[in-house]
Amino acid sequence: MAIRNIRELGDEILTKEAREVTELTPKITELIEDMFDTMYEANGCGLAAPQVGVRKQVVVIDCGDQPLVLINPVILETSGSQTGNEGCLSVPGKCGVVTRPNYAKVKALDENFEEYIIEGEELLARCLCHEIDHLHGVMYVDKVEGKLMDVEQGEEE
Repeated sequence: MAIRNIRELGDEILTKEAREVTELTPKITELIEDMFDTMYEANGCGLAAPQVGVRKQVVVIDCGDQPLVLINPVILETSGSQTGNEGCLSVPGKCGVVTRPNYAKVKALDENFEEYIIEGEELLARCLCHEIDHLHGVMYVDKVEGKLMDVEQGEEE
C-alpha cells in the first residue's frame, strides 16, 4: 500500500478516456488499495484511477456509509437535480457550483470482479457522477456554473 501522486488540472491524462479493466490482476488490486490510501490521505471522498496516473476504469468512493470500489462503472439511470459546491483532489484549494443528478443508479464490478448495482442520492449521487466523469476525461471545472472559488476564502478567482 502506498500513497500515489495525485495528478492536477492541466495534466493530459485527466482529459483522456480510461480503458476498461478486462481481468482482476494483482496490479489492479494494488491500485485499488493505493487509491483508498491516497484518497484518505488527501481527505477526499472519491478518486478515479486517472487522477493517480492510471488510464483504467477504476473508482473508489467513501462518502461515510461504506467504502465502494467501482470497476468499469456505467450509469444506468439518473433523476432529479441538485446544485451545490463541488471540489476535486485534482484541483486543490478550489471549488465551484455544479448541478448534478440527485439520484444515480450505477452498474459496476466490485473488488472481487463481481457485478453489482449501487443506487445513491445526494452526496453519493454527486460522487458517483463526478468520479465516473473522470473516467471519460471530464472534469468538474468543465461544468462549473460561474467561476472557480478559493476554498479557504470563498472568493472568486
